Amino acid sequence: MRADIGSPVLPALAWVVLLAAFLAQVEIQIEGAAGWAASLPTWRIEEHWLLDLFWGGRAMTGYHAWMFPFIALVFHFPFFFWGRWSWRAECRVLAFIMVFWIVEDFLWFVLNPAYGLGLFHPAAVSWHKHWVLGAPVEYWVFSAVAFGLIRLSRTDR
Repeated sequence: MRADIGSPVLPALAWVVLLAAFLAQVEIQIEGAAGWAASLPTWRIEEHWLLDLFWGGRAMTGYHAWMFPFIALVFHFPFFFWGRWSWRAECRVLAFIMVFWIVEDFLWFVLNPAYGLGLFHPAAVSWHKHWVLGAPVEYWVFSAVAFGLIRLSRTDR
């Protein structure tokens, strides 16, 4: 069955930004100044070659091992609620998940009293290992992939 994705992209993206802002605030309340779950009572894998390949060199934590799939499941919920799915809709969902994590991560810094925009740089943010043009590499890569997926989701097939 096909999912209807005829809805405009911009209102949905605005909703994604709102969701990201809320989760950023939740994480600020949970983590405080200790980003990437540094002070949480959770397991951590600090170094592994797969983390370098898929996780940008960041530690894998129990917190993130549960949070990332949870958000993916939340974004996929409409497929189960309506009982419809399509490749185009899946492209849109994957794009929105990427946008969500970029915005949520950035807002964590902007809204966090312990950081703010002034401390959004490699010297102050040890868990983002690779930066380009003033932002973590993942922001640029996933923005480009998300843009491509949104374009793909809008093509007539």
